[in-house]
Amino acid sequence: MNQPNSEGVKDLAFIHSPITDLFFQPSSPEEWETFALTESQISFYKEYGFLNGIKVMTESQVDSFNDELLDLFKPTQEQQELFYHYKSNESEDPTKVMFHALGAWRVSPLFHDILWAPAFRMAAYQLSGQTYRQFHDQLFCKPAKHGGVVAWHQDFSYWTWTKPNRHLSCWIGLDDATRENGCMYFIPGSHRWGPLPITGLTGDMETVLEVLNEEQKKAMKEKFPNELKKGYASFHHSAIMHGSYANYSDHQRRAMVLNIMGDGTLSNIDTVDREEDLKNFPIFPQDTPMAGTYYPILFNPEQELGELKRNILTIKNV
Repeated sequence: MNQPNSEGVKDLAFIHSPITDLFFQPSSPEEWETFALTESQISFYKEYGFLNGIKVMTESQVDSFNDELLDLFKPTQEQQELFYHYKSNESEDPTKVMFHALGAWRVSPLFHDILWAPAFRMAAYQLSGQTYRQFHDQLFCKPAKHGGVVAWHQDFSYWTWTKPNRHLSCWIGLDDATRENGCMYFIPGSHRWGPLPITGLTGDMETVLEVLNEEQKKAMKEKFPNELKKGYASFHHSAIMHGSYANYSDHQRRAMVLNIMGDGTLSNIDTVDREEDLKNFPIFPQDTPMAGTYYPILFNPEQELGELKRNILTIKNV
């Protein structure tokens, strides 16, 4: 892993605070309280495994991200080496395109600083109820007319190289996400199904049915469309079933995902056989805490909230 290399490309993972002034940073517990979720929002997440409609960015901030995203579509070789995963097209359908990349926070100042956006940080704390760390980020971009699918899956099926499951994801729209341009769907309550095997991420939407029981197949018919305005976010449990269909519309659909894990999450690397998929990730020996440069703490309630912590509702006290 790299500090600035010979070409001057700096690995921003070594910086554990905002680089720009794009996002307001609360300086007191009382300022944090203005970003707090309500009891009904937390209860909804607890019941259904997701919550949407949380404003994380203004339209002008989103425009800045989309400008910077253009550079990430054509990174230099040195920049590309900092990504954990980079596919300009990961679709398994030759007629579709799905841009998918992990690790933009190491390359782009704005995609680095979104990790410190206060609306994201506060909601992630309340919905996880823990001090948490950055796990990894993602970009999913579907062009107009021929944007590919993200097949039904559980996130933690891909993350079993960590333990226990104390993960949470935040999906942020860089465009309005609609049914027409391939918004994400959730299966409400499916976070209680237990672990399921990987059935593919960018192939057939129906493949997952092969590993579901009859009750689960019936639940799949009650899918919830996660339609969002750009700059708004949804949060989801790492075990919820979710996916998104193809984009046949005249509008592109760009999004980023911020994945977090509880402080104290351990490496479980000896139990998985996915060396090729994980070769660019910072890997720790079995049973070692996932921490350090590439997994910084993003929110510690004792430090950020102080005495106010006792008044802030979380999933653990709702």
